[in-house]
Amino acid sequence: MKDVLLVGFGAVGAIYSLILKRSGRASVTVIARGNFESISSHGMHFKSKKFGDIQGWRPDRLFKSVAEAADRPYSHVVVASKAIPEVMRTPTLLSPLLSSPYIDNHPQPTYVILQNGLNVEKGLYYAVQKLCQGEPKIISTALYIGTNLVDHNVVEHSHFDRLTMGIYRPENYTATSNTPEEQSTLDEFESLLHDGGGTVIVVPEVQRLKFSKNFWNVAFSSLATLTRYPIQAIFRHPDGSGDTPAPYVFPGTADLIKDYTLPNLRAILQELVNVGRALGFDETALPSSLVQSTLENTAPLHATADSVHIPSMLLDVEKGRPIEVEVIVGEVVRLARGKGVDIPRIETLYAFLLVLQNQLLRSSGPK
Repeated sequence: MKDVLLVGFGAVGAIYSLILKRSGRASVTVIARGNFESISSHGMHFKSKKFGDIQGWRPDRLFKSVAEAADRPYSHVVVASKAIPEVMRTPTLLSPLLSSPYIDNHPQPTYVILQNGLNVEKGLYYAVQKLCQGEPKIISTALYIGTNLVDHNVVEHSHFDRLTMGIYRPENYTATSNTPEEQSTLDEFESLLHDGGGTVIVVPEVQRLKFSKNFWNVAFSSLATLTRYPIQAIFRHPDGSGDTPAPYVFPGTADLIKDYTLPNLRAILQELVNVGRALGFDETALPSSLVQSTLENTAPLHATADSVHIPSMLLDVEKGRPIEVEVIVGEVVRLARGKGVDIPRIETLYAFLLVLQNQLLRSSGPK
């Protein structure tokens, strides 16, 4: 039986705590900072097309803070909170596990990072490395899942989840194989998720896949957040008819979206390809066709009348919460500058999102 600590009991953390528990091979301790009282009193209510309707579900142990849970060794620590370094850096969040007396009595666990964005693992890697307890074991992931926390203790989940995972190696974006020890680390956690009903893919080059996944967020999440309209506003006819041909309410403006908005989105995606090339991703690893396929795959999903998806970054703005701008957009800007790649459109997105983030931090911070 594995002892697993999961930090962050939002939608993603809830689903993966359920999957781990369903494996029958893990005792799950959960840190629920924002919804502790609700979960403690009522448990979590899952409305999942994949796992069913489950009311009053609870992990084996529930705490408000990592410090309270630092009473035993863990085989794995899963970080499912959002990566917003302006608010809380991961090493700070996990500091009770990275300092005495914990490090004097327990070995370091394998860390599993379920966060959006690029290089979200970097700070934790170097913090663990400084402990001189061997090479840090950090599993990086690219997660695709349809889930939302619709109330403090209610999670809606579609039939879909797919977790691609690999070993995090700082500054190494093009690894093509795992060592036997790395493969064993990945296989151990993969088996837990597989036995719990999760869909998992193990790869040696997870950084490339995270970079590819970030394409959509940089282009579409940024646009939705800045305009305060979901992606449907780009592709859906104004009369709500979906992809059925119909007269536009404002034909001139709708046509201009095709003439100006879509070409700029395409240019943003091309800038991302250029950054990827500078990082070492060749045409095989990062095909140029990803620009067109990202647009083509997004349009039909959001043009239909029944599409209700809202990017999580836009949801955070609507709720007055800080956004993941640094790890999704800011890190691309820093990588590009480090490689001497010109990305004017992405830098413009970043500049405008910083203004929004600044106001969100001001309104949500200490009064």
